[in-house]
Amino acid sequence: MIRKHIIYIIGFMGSGKSTAGRKLAASMGWGFTDLDRKIEQTEGRTIAELFSINGESYFREAEARILREIDIDTDTVVSTGGGTPCHGDNMDFMQKTGLTIYLKLSPEQLTTRLLESSTERPLIKNVPDEKLNEFIREKLAQREKWYNKANIIVEGINLDMSLLRSLIRSNAPIRNL
Repeated sequence: MIRKHIIYIIGFMGSGKSTAGRKLAASMGWGFTDLDRKIEQTEGRTIAELFSINGESYFREAEARILREIDIDTDTVVSTGGGTPCHGDNMDFMQKTGLTIYLKLSPEQLTTRLLESSTERPLIKNVPDEKLNEFIREKLAQREKWYNKANIIVEGINLDMSLLRSLIRSNAPIRNL
């Protein structure tokens, strides 16, 4: 099998993709790219501004374009946006060019994290706190068909980096739940 130089971390918003991606990259001596930050740098606007000014369709087009600009020949861990794998052929692209890891959390775990988060998230900015768990359940049900295509699926709470590295080295589809 051809060695892949890219590891894509996927999962729902609030699942810890950026934190896990940074830790994994550091533990492997690889580079790290946060796709949302790269989009903001390229577009000169925050994700929230892109959604409110240009709309979700524009954002998703920019996301797909910038995802494909990442150098696939350099050892890099990429944390994606929560919706990245679910739009266009992004998941197919990530599967062809790298290894995908889904950080899986329950709707309750995600709700707790998102209620405690200070990050502005365009998809939930108008969702009242008491409706957040229901929103997450519905959105997660829609997205899991893409997330579950990942090469490796791991529980996102208390993620063990040494275990994750050994799963990556095994180079086979893994469901570690």
